[in-house]
Amino acid sequence: MNQMLQSFVAIDQDCGLHHVVLDHLATAAMEILRENLSLLPLTLSYPMLLLFTSIEQNTRNEMQKLQRSGLDFIGVNHYTSYYVKDCMFSACEPGKGSSRTEGFALSSPQINGFSIGQPTELDWLYVHPEGMEKIVTYIKNRYNNTPMFITENGLGTIEKPNSKSEDMINDVERVEYLSSYLDSLATAIMKGANVRGYFVWSLLDNFEWTYGYNIRFGLHHVDYATLNRTRRFSALWYKHFIDQHSNKACHHHHHDS
Repeated sequence: MNQMLQSFVAIDQDCGLHHVVLDHLATAAMEILRENLSLLPLTLSYPMLLLFTSIEQNTRNEMQKLQRSGLDFIGVNHYTSYYVKDCMFSACEPGKGSSRTEGFALSSPQINGFSIGQPTELDWLYVHPEGMEKIVTYIKNRYNNTPMFITENGLGTIEKPNSKSEDMINDVERVEYLSSYLDSLATAIMKGANVRGYFVWSLLDNFEWTYGYNIRFGLHHVDYATLNRTRRFSALWYKHFIDQHSNKACHHHHHDS
């Protein structure tokens, strides 16, 4: 899946049903561009392979083999959610997704003065826990409940110069984020989503692509000068969370057997 698979919510507070329908159509177009083009040919007997006329024959043969054997699982990287607005039949300001090549579907965490969730230190990441349940449920329904793993989910922060050591370690915001998103995931699982595993991003602070070392996602703080690692509050919380729920799972398994 994409690095950040987002769940999209269509909204237009100022207009009537016509614009709401257009926004839903824009949302569907965005879903096709972001993940359906790659997943549908592998999960369904679907003629979308015909779209890839420029793909070499060997590649088409490999895709057909994958289609016949099916997927072992779908990996979902989920951090945040955006609104989507139609830009083909509605006026749109320039922004991500609004151009022709991007599908005329503007994606933004804010539309018409409404924010999709609490902002964070990262300009692209807003806290919207409901998005986890929505994206997992969407994949469950769209892809016949193929087994899923949440391969990435977490909160990034920016460490200020001359930050106090206690501020680096007491990451209450990360704990609140993880707790709320795991609650949302649990709701999807209770409703039947075939989720087999969940991975926090990440165990340690690390090099974050174009952001370099400026953004920290780790449950453990890394001093890049010395490479010393220190457990954050979130690491202790997550360990307790796993212990607590592992005991419940073992208890249920023992009771069922």
